Amino acid sequence: MAITVPPVVAVTRRLPAPVEAALAERFDCRFNASDKPLDAAGLRQALTSSDAVVCTVTDRIDAAVLGVEPVRTRLLANFGVGHEHIDLAAARALGIAVTNTPGVLTDDTADLAIALMLMASRGLGSGERELRAGAWTGWSPTHHLGHRLSGKALGIIGMGRIGRAVARRAVHGFGMRLVYACRTPLPVGETALLDAVPLELDAVFAEADVVSLHVPSNAATHHLVDRRRLALMRRHGILVNTSRGGVVDEVALVGALERGEIAAAGLDVYEQEPRVSPGLLALDNVVLLPHLGSATVESRTAMGMRACENLVAWSEGRPLPDRVA
Repeated sequence: MAITVPPVVAVTRRLPAPVEAALAERFDCRFNASDKPLDAAGLRQALTSSDAVVCTVTDRIDAAVLGVEPVRTRLLANFGVGHEHIDLAAARALGIAVTNTPGVLTDDTADLAIALMLMASRGLGSGERELRAGAWTGWSPTHHLGHRLSGKALGIIGMGRIGRAVARRAVHGFGMRLVYACRTPLPVGETALLDAVPLELDAVFAEADVVSLHVPSNAATHHLVDRRRLALMRRHGILVNTSRGGVVDEVALVGALERGEIAAAGLDVYEQEPRVSPGLLALDNVVLLPHLGSATVESRTAMGMRACENLVAWSEGRPLPDRVA
């Protein structure tokens, strides 16, 4: 049955102004004015005092947090695609629906993956640091030489929306060769369009000059990239991660980079965000970005509007467009 009074909606982080305006127009919103991530106590307060919660990747809503009484919240409208920070089973057991925001950040995350490939292959981060430090002494024929992407083999792990978008950019924009590993092979038409070669997971690491990760975070993908798989890569190989930090064993990655087993890495996500491994910070052959995959005005606004659409559907008693639990 549709809800006739404006539901109370807690919004755990500040969102783009048009999104907040759209939410406030339809709901009795409680915005987090400080924009600091809520701790467990803050999340419990939101769950017990709000009909719905708009949450983000910085909110760890696990069984302990959900195990408060009484839980008033009936919907967790997640701002983002990934939902590993929410215990879906615990939410389901309490009758709390969970939604996400798929499809609206694909292009911007794919663009960032390509940017990381370019930065890592050409050493652009270390080049800028050299210039800013006043250490650049002028042009020379052998100064700061990197490698081109054209003609290189790109290995994509996970060919969902973002993986396919990266593949299109790399193949059609840079003339890269494409190998990939995915549970579901590409359709014949897309395989032909991209000249894509499906391989077993280990074979992708061994074959590719650049490996780009596009898998969800779950038990099966935790430390998918470990010391053994890094050792399969070519010594001039580059690892790019715009998926989730836990997919890569950061200790193993630091070791591989220090020993020269791979040439470089480009990372946008980390195991213990916002903490970054000191070993990574100490290396000059790693490009480090602060989780900027979807950080455009267009994407973040679209994500918020998608969360709002799920909230409106819920409040009107309609099926949720993006239900994950």
